[in-house]
Amino acid sequence: MAIPSAKLLISAVAVFMLVSASFATSEMPFMVVHKKATLNRLKSGAERVLVSFDIYNQGSALALYLFASFFSAIHLMAAYDVTLTDNSWDKKTFEVVNGNTSRTWERLDAGGILSHSFELEARVKGRFHGAPALVTFRIPTKAALQRTQLHYYL
Repeated sequence: MAIPSAKLLISAVAVFMLVSASFATSEMPFMVVHKKATLNRLKSGAERVLVSFDIYNQGSALALYLFASFFSAIHLMAAYDVTLTDNSWDKKTFEVVNGNTSRTWERLDAGGILSHSFELEARVKGRFHGAPALVTFRIPTKAALQRTQLHYYL
């Protein structure tokens, strides 16, 4: 009974390694977007919201870390024409007082980080549920932009 279960375990590990190897060599950008909204109350009674973004290109870096002992040459993939757009802030409810709600960068290398922030002033007090921000980027092997939506509720 121990021999069939050992063969099954070895087969499962072999399949896992083959599948993982195919993901490790895919050389695709993998974006992780972190959005943070911080409410600041001023002495004047006004409320301002500082919205900040950090965009991480994990790329094949995770695969490189996990499989460094098995693969010696994995090229990390950069993302090009990276654009962040956050148009979820209603102009009747919020006014942009510092920065822009969208930003474009030429390139984000694998393992790299991009940051952006802007500040809003609330015109109306109350609860607000924001829509997702949109991050688009281009992969050198594909002409079409890849789209990633960030779901966040304030």
